[in-house]
Amino acid sequence: MDYLLLKWLHVLSSTFLFGTGIGSAFYMLATSLTRDVRACAVVSRQVVIADWLFTTPAIILQPVTGFAMMHLAGYPLMSRWIVGSVLLYLLAGACWLPVVWIQMKMRDMALRAAAAGEAELPAAYWRYLTIWTLLGIPAFLALVLVFWLMVARPV
Repeated sequence: MDYLLLKWLHVLSSTFLFGTGIGSAFYMLATSLTRDVRACAVVSRQVVIADWLFTTPAIILQPVTGFAMMHLAGYPLMSRWIVGSVLLYLLAGACWLPVVWIQMKMRDMALRAAAAGEAELPAAYWRYLTIWTLLGIPAFLALVLVFWLMVARPV
């Protein structure tokens, strides 16, 4: 029963991690491209909240449940699929950490611009959006590969 509970939490948290990530990325990028200052302020605020409510707990649960299941199932830590998964997860995390900071900066810029009634977002917002997008691509691809490794478990 312990293993099934861990597996359920692992799958559920991976769903929250991936789903919130891709959903937030879509809405943040799509809204930014409208150049609507007020919409960007609202959406960027919600994206930051979603990261703290859903992504952060999932990021914590993933390795906790994963290593616990590995231990209970007797999988060797140095299995290629486990090592690969951990390395890709760390890559995604290394991309995500600056993205969180960038999202907060973008949120703050959009909120200030909206409050001031400005028609355009500052140039820094667009620079941050470019970096945010460039960091999101390898993070997304890394998590897609982690999903594959978890399902296929190649030797």
